[in-house]
Amino acid sequence: MYPFILFLLFLTIHSCEIQASDNRPVPGALQTERYFPMLENKRVAVAGNHTSGINDTHLVDSLLATGINVVKVFSPEHGFRGEAAAGELVDNSIDDRTGLPIVSLYGTNRRPSAHQLADVDVILFDIQDVGTRFYTYISTMTYIMEEAARQDIPMIILDRPNPNGHYVDGPLLEPEYSSFVGLHPIPIVHGMTIGEYALMVNGERWLPDNLECQLQIITIKNYSHNTRYEIPLPPSPNLPNMHAIYLYPSLCLFEGTVISLGRGTNKPFQVYGHPDLPKNQFPYQFTPESVTAAPNPPQLDKKCQGINLSTLPIEKLQLKQEINLEYILQAYHHFPGKDKFFNTFFERLAGTGELRRQIKAGYTEEEIRASWQEDLRAFKTTRSEYLLYPDFE
Repeated sequence: MYPFILFLLFLTIHSCEIQASDNRPVPGALQTERYFPMLENKRVAVAGNHTSGINDTHLVDSLLATGINVVKVFSPEHGFRGEAAAGELVDNSIDDRTGLPIVSLYGTNRRPSAHQLADVDVILFDIQDVGTRFYTYISTMTYIMEEAARQDIPMIILDRPNPNGHYVDGPLLEPEYSSFVGLHPIPIVHGMTIGEYALMVNGERWLPDNLECQLQIITIKNYSHNTRYEIPLPPSPNLPNMHAIYLYPSLCLFEGTVISLGRGTNKPFQVYGHPDLPKNQFPYQFTPESVTAAPNPPQLDKKCQGINLSTLPIEKLQLKQEINLEYILQAYHHFPGKDKFFNTFFERLAGTGELRRQIKAGYTEEEIRASWQEDLRAFKTTRSEYLLYPDFE
């Protein structure tokens, strides 16, 4: 017990030093004095990945160093160490550094089984999200919540700032398009932290069979939805920097088209293009290659004509409070083979069949955006019931 107290004291003092030094947000994971005592004499499962950390130390390593009984890890898309490509199935394995069993929730199953939860007393969830409906970490969290509720296991969420938490935008997901890249009737950009979103999942009864997960949220200190937060580690291999994270809500719709958005280059989610786009309108050239983060990217080994957004001032992107539809509207307008532009994934990303029809019919960005507003107003009203931090409005 003595090493536990010493280590906890060290982490608490270090966390206090950070809070005293300035007004930067302090994620839940750093506030060890609030949740370490909840884990004593418990069998703990950590739902986490490479972003689960206390400063420069992985959360799992910190827990083990105190003698806390971590029995396994549940890992999301991209794996526990964050090295798998988008969409790549990840098998169960053993963590080389700790010897802990890693249960993949992005392999043959996307939720923990009753058997995998049989030796667990509490689930500790700590994953950095980026605030969009189609970023799959919130779907993983929802499935964990569901199975935890079925087994009557409490779940502690170590909340983290949302880098896109300063606005709400996009069409709401319609039930027929529900999938792992969008489970619930929320807009593309929901403007909530992962802790707030978990409260909404519970409160709106989105878990089946009227289930409700036992939640404890370790809230962020020094945070509001106006806070601009720079994520210390890339949350996934193809979101390598803040440019990509801010552009992601607008550019991810291209995943439902033939357009490359830079996977297989050094600027994923910062450029977009296609070999058939006209050079005079799309002057930036890039060639996607097979890389670890994208083994088979769209337009592999083909020279694309496109647009480079990586040079946009980061301050301009920080101030943006809406999805930029001009990127996809212009690409569609100039693309010669319009019947080949979209693929079947587009509706799942958009969450609606209406957006494709609007783009094909030549709607302007203003007309498309106007069609979202009634649903967005209703969502914002519901969202306000679950906020833990001062809002941007």
